[in-house]
Amino acid sequence: MKPVSLTTRRLLLRPHDPSDEDAVLAACQDPDIQWWTDLPTPYERRHAAFYLGELVPRGWQDDTMYHFAVVARDSATLVASANIHCHAGTWGVGYWTVAEHRGRGYATEAVLALARWAFTDRDVQRLEWRAEAGNWGSWAVAKKAGFTMEGLLRAAQSSNESLRDSWIGALLPVDLGLPFTLPYQPAQGGHPS
Repeated sequence: MKPVSLTTRRLLLRPHDPSDEDAVLAACQDPDIQWWTDLPTPYERRHAAFYLGELVPRGWQDDTMYHFAVVARDSATLVASANIHCHAGTWGVGYWTVAEHRGRGYATEAVLALARWAFTDRDVQRLEWRAEAGNWGSWAVAKKAGFTMEGLLRAAQSSNESLRDSWIGALLPVDLGLPFTLPYQPAQGGHPS
């Protein structure tokens, strides 16, 4: 897919590129980003260069992951990073916010822009959010963006050489007032215990 850029009231979401290397390197020194994501630790310049020069372009080329630099429109400062990715036919969202820009709603604004784009331009019918159980900051963003918490996945991810539980939630087009491409027939009668 040809890379695209998106705008919101306060943000420009543009494809990450090598010019982001210094900003990504600096942001990824944050212990919270290193703890809650699957970044290499310690995070070095070579990791940022590989991410921006290899992984980001490859994701766009093979239509599996669309990485965006989330930049404040008034200052051109990198405030976050966000992506939409597809694994085994399931679309998901990922994000982190630069430490000094947390608490301003940038990640939520970016996630909503990506969700609308995914639902309207990429024909995505369900967008999943996953985070290690206990990542309250990530859940706050997802909840504000309209995601519904769906449960706990036991031992669903590995981190620091151990298995960890994950929270999972989802956002549907109808949650944003958008139509499904296919008819949706919700389950009737609950679930087995």
